[in-house]
Amino acid sequence: MEKTKKMIRNLILFILLIIITFYVILKGQNITEILHIVRTAKKEFILMAMICMCLYLVCEAVNIGRTLKALKEKSSFLKNLKYALIGFFFSSITPAASGGQPMQIYYMYKDNISVANSTLALLINLSSVQIVTISIALGSVILNYKYMNQALILFFVIGVGLNLTALSLLLISIFSKRMTRALINITIKILAFFKVKNIEEKQIKFENELNKYQNSASYIKNNKMVILKIVLTTYIQYILFYAISYFVYCSFGLKGHSIIEIVTLQSVLYATVSGIPSPGAVGVSEGGFLAIFRQIFPDGMVKGAMLLNRGISFYLFVLISSIVVMVNVIRGKKENEEIETREDKTSA
Repeated sequence: MEKTKKMIRNLILFILLIIITFYVILKGQNITEILHIVRTAKKEFILMAMICMCLYLVCEAVNIGRTLKALKEKSSFLKNLKYALIGFFFSSITPAASGGQPMQIYYMYKDNISVANSTLALLINLSSVQIVTISIALGSVILNYKYMNQALILFFVIGVGLNLTALSLLLISIFSKRMTRALINITIKILAFFKVKNIEEKQIKFENELNKYQNSASYIKNNKMVILKIVLTTYIQYILFYAISYFVYCSFGLKGHSIIEIVTLQSVLYATVSGIPSPGAVGVSEGGFLAIFRQIFPDGMVKGAMLLNRGISFYLFVLISSIVVMVNVIRGKKENEEIETREDKTSA
């Protein structure tokens, strides 16, 4: 019940952020004209953009399946796709995408996949995503320096800095037991200084998490080819994701900017906003798109392009993934009711 209440609160916050974002962006604008621009976009390029997003999720499912298979866990492609969509939904509605992985682990557990193996699989995939997005972004910002003003550079540095911090903590957790234990001890001392309750319980929890992460070090050393395949698939996954902006650009019949230019610009935008702890990066993604792509799209088209781009790469698939979550919740309730009915009959 508590988890349900928390999810509802996150959904309300998510919806409020969307309302505030579009109110601020579209205030004083001719909304009818913007929607007309969106409607005139060429459908074949919109379809290509949607295919890119679908393939992005397929790559996510492939990587989940690859790690689970290497860990001797049984899982079908459809189940892996389900985990990818569930992760997408809960990452979208929770601050700093904090709800995605726990819910994926929960649904994997319901499918008889051990928590240790699911945690390890998702940890490896998360590390791969951080490596890929940071490496592409660092190269891309050099190529597109002419489009960056001081404010964008500042936000880019903050965004990449947050992602690098997350990646560093992940790698330390995996490979350095001594350093991780030192970090835990420092954290406990800070909590004690601020007189936080239940410090001993928190220390036990931190140490349990440490043990989970340490198992992944030996896995990585013994499965280097699997890790390489995961990283290569992640590069393909994010290039497809960034290419959505290019197909949106083409859908308006625009020319003059290459696919490399737009894909790399989108990678800079993603690295800038992905580290900001807003549910689904709502608000910052829309504002960032307008700031970065204002020099690519004509003034009259940029807001329509933003609506189309975010609609395809985010809002549409939040809707699709929410349906997958609801179906699984309903199915889970029916299974629980059937189990309770059988238990009642047995006890009678």
